[in-house]
Amino acid sequence: MKKVMLVEDEEFILQGIRCIIDWEEISMTVVSMAHNGREALEMFSREPADIVVTDVEMPLMNGLELLEEIRKINPRTRCIILSGYDEFEYARTALKLDVEEYILKPVNEEQLKQALIHAAEHFDEIAREKAGSMEDKIGWHRFLKGKLDKNEAETFLRMLPEIGPEESVTAAMMKIDADSLEARDGMQDVLIGLQKLPRKLKTIYLSPDTLFLLLYEEREGILQGGQEASEIFRAFQNHLESSFGIMSFITIGSPIREYQELPPSYKIISRLQKYRLLEGYGSCITENYIKERKNQDVAIDENLLRKMILKKDKEGALNYIEDLFINNLKSEVYVDVLYQLALKMAILLQDIKVEYKLEQSRNLQALTEMVEKIYQADDIFGLKTIFISEITEIILYLHTEDSQYTPVVKQIMEEVRKNYKEDMNLKTLAYKYHMNASYLGQIFQKEVGCSFTQYLSNTKNKIAKDLILNTNMKINDIAKEVGYPDTSYFYRKFKQCYGVSPASLRNMKKY
Repeated sequence: MKKVMLVEDEEFILQGIRCIIDWEEISMTVVSMAHNGREALEMFSREPADIVVTDVEMPLMNGLELLEEIRKINPRTRCIILSGYDEFEYARTALKLDVEEYILKPVNEEQLKQALIHAAEHFDEIAREKAGSMEDKIGWHRFLKGKLDKNEAETFLRMLPEIGPEESVTAAMMKIDADSLEARDGMQDVLIGLQKLPRKLKTIYLSPDTLFLLLYEEREGILQGGQEASEIFRAFQNHLESSFGIMSFITIGSPIREYQELPPSYKIISRLQKYRLLEGYGSCITENYIKERKNQDVAIDENLLRKMILKKDKEGALNYIEDLFINNLKSEVYVDVLYQLALKMAILLQDIKVEYKLEQSRNLQALTEMVEKIYQADDIFGLKTIFISEITEIILYLHTEDSQYTPVVKQIMEEVRKNYKEDMNLKTLAYKYHMNASYLGQIFQKEVGCSFTQYLSNTKNKIAKDLILNTNMKINDIAKEVGYPDTSYFYRKFKQCYGVSPASLRNMKKY
């Protein structure tokens, strides 16, 4: 059953659309109905629909603005517009938004029914195309890993250019920072730029942010150890960054003479991609670049870090993490040293959570979740953020868990839990509970371990963190949702709490 959303500001028209169609007959169900674009967008964020039928002229947010926002959340959703105006500009904008049908009011039942059926078919067609594209990507991965039999491999070999008698081929993998792609036309700028390179090049699209590149050079490229290929890729990388702001990380293999050598080359450049953690985006490396690295250990004082966390010394613990990852860790070490360090710390934090019975706490991560994020981190700053966020959460829980509170402190904490969005202060609460504000503040500080203002801020920021990681709400809307009308003030308070900005934390969702 396809899910349908209906959006119309006039109630009798909305109910009319709901009633004129036999939804079950066309294998659809109406999951939500809204009276304006803003209300519809909130509903769509909670429960996305496969098809949206919307009026154009509505209060707060019109239908075209709504569709623009929906396209950002789910490009596959199909859209049908209803309008009482035969305006060319509306129709032209609808065309840009890939709208299925532009229907004039009064709505014709049969026309709407056919538009819905067509939209459902188009939705399924897009899904099939996406699945087919995924099959191609999986096929290329298996081919490059040498996992296909001879007949299967021939299918992919026929898609590759013939290697000339005087040519060598250098394989490279380009990983593109997804955040830098969002501000541009996706991968389009990258692909157009590659087509303009003055060299024979084959581009294989492995994933939305990863390209496998084959550069064909004259035979002397082999004698130069692929140096010419490195210069070409570095120049292209610099062009992408300076012209479009697109950041990438490129790993390059040694030149090969025949495609049978591709699997070993692919294995090497895939392994080199792990060094993005140390080098960061904007780097272009070869196997020779890391041969002189040291397999030295990086010491972590587990006892010191543990003491700081249990003493609730947030500043000391976060400074230790900053110093460990940014100052003591040298870029010339092997990347496996960094992973070993990160795993030791993840295990240490897990031990603390188990010992103090915090492992079931909603905002804390299981060890498996942390390990997964460690191996998916884009760079050393992303890795650092994982531990800063988790240590901050542990300290916040240690402030509140395992403590016995007096009734009035419990009541105040419950007030904060229920009314954190309101403009609360200790003075008004003290008046409500017939207490001296200064004395109440002292009791609260002693029992909870932080001031009332800090506790209120921590509560807001914990809720904001959950919304950032688990919803598609805009940061501005999240700030208002938790009671911060000033977004810039919210950014400051959130960073004070977690050591990372809301935007940087949201980027961790891709890990």
